Amino acid sequence: MAKKDYYSVLGVAEKATADEIKKQYRRMAKQYHPDTNKADPKATERFKEISEAYQVLGDEKKRQQYDEMRRLGAFDGLSSRGGGTSSRSGGGRSSGGAGGAKYEEYDVGGLGGLGDLFSSMFGGGRSQRQSGPEQGQSVETTLEIPFRVAALGGKVPIDLEVNEECVPCRGTGAAPGAKVQSCPECGGVGAISFGQGSFAVNRPCPRCLGKGSVATEKCGTCGGAGDQRVRRKLNISVPAGTETGSKIRLKGQGGRGLRGGPAGDVLLTFNVKDDPTWDREGLDLVVRASVNIAQATLGSKVTVETLDEKKVSIKIPAGTPSSKRFRIRGQGIKKDEKHGDLIVEVSVAVPEKLTHEQEKLMKAFAEAAALKY
Repeated sequence: MAKKDYYSVLGVAEKATADEIKKQYRRMAKQYHPDTNKADPKATERFKEISEAYQVLGDEKKRQQYDEMRRLGAFDGLSSRGGGTSSRSGGGRSSGGAGGAKYEEYDVGGLGGLGDLFSSMFGGGRSQRQSGPEQGQSVETTLEIPFRVAALGGKVPIDLEVNEECVPCRGTGAAPGAKVQSCPECGGVGAISFGQGSFAVNRPCPRCLGKGSVATEKCGTCGGAGDQRVRRKLNISVPAGTETGSKIRLKGQGGRGLRGGPAGDVLLTFNVKDDPTWDREGLDLVVRASVNIAQATLGSKVTVETLDEKKVSIKIPAGTPSSKRFRIRGQGIKKDEKHGDLIVEVSVAVPEKLTHEQEKLMKAFAEAAALKY
C-alpha cells in the first residue's frame, strides 16, 4: 500500500488554507459519496479515504501534529534515523535482519498529542471504537435570515438533508425475511487492517460500511445501508440580536448514529440579509431621513420608523448639514440586558431641476449669502 499522504488524498498543497481544504473536501465528498455511486464499490473506499484525510487536515490541532510527524519522517518507514536501531528505552520490540531493524510494535505513549494521533492513524484501539456505538453525521450549513428577524428574534424554516433510519428494514439493511450475520470481510469488527510499512492502518470495512454485520439479502429501499438520505423540515429559533457569522448547535438533529449511537448535531451559521431601511452598528440601528435644502437650512421635524414599526419624530436644528446624526435612546436592538439606540442620519436632498421661479429665489438667496460672508 502506498504511504499515506493526506494532502495527496485531498489533492491540496501542504500550505493550503483551512478554507481551501474545506472547499476541496466538500467537492470530493460530493463526487464520491456512496449514495451517488451505488454501482461503484471503489467510490465507497475513496469516500472513506477522503473523510479520514479531512478529519486530520480539517482540524487545526491534528493538522499541526500530522505536519510535525511528516517533518520527523514518520511516514518514511517509521524506522529510527541515523543507525537503524531504536535509542528509546522500552520503545518497542524489534526483529533484526538484513537491511536494518523492522519494528513490530512501537511505544508512542510518550509523544503526547502526537502519540494520540499516531495511534489513531496506525490502529491504536481503532477496532474497539469501530465496533461500538458511534455518533451520527453532523450537518453544517448556512441559513440566510431577514434583517428584522435577526434583530428582533423569531422563527425561520429550513430544509436539511440528513441520514435517517430506513423505515422498511428498521435500520438493519436486510430485506424482509433475510438474516443479519457477522460481516465475513471484517469478522464483525467493522474495520479492516491494511499494511502500512511496519504498521497497520485500520479503515472502515467497505463491505459492511463499518457496521460489522451484513444481511443475507439487502433491503431494496436502502441497498443494505440501513439508512436513507432524507429531507427534514425544521423551524429554527433565531435569538434576538443575531449577527452574520453567529452560530447555533441543534443537538441530535443531524444524521442517525451507528450501532445504537446518538444522532449527530446540526451546526447553523447565520447570514443576515441587508435591509433597505436600516443599517446596523453593533446594537445600534441607523436609519436615514431625507430633507430638502429649506428644511436643513431653516430647521424642521422629521419622522422615522422604529424596528417595531412605531413612528417617532425628532426636531433637527437650523443649519443641519448632510450626514449629521441624531440619537434616539433605547430604540435599537435589544440583546440580553443591553439595548441599543436608533440613530437618525440626515441626508440633504438637492433638487436636480428647478422651476423658473425656484431658480430666481435660489439666486437671490445666493446673492444675499455672498453679501453676508
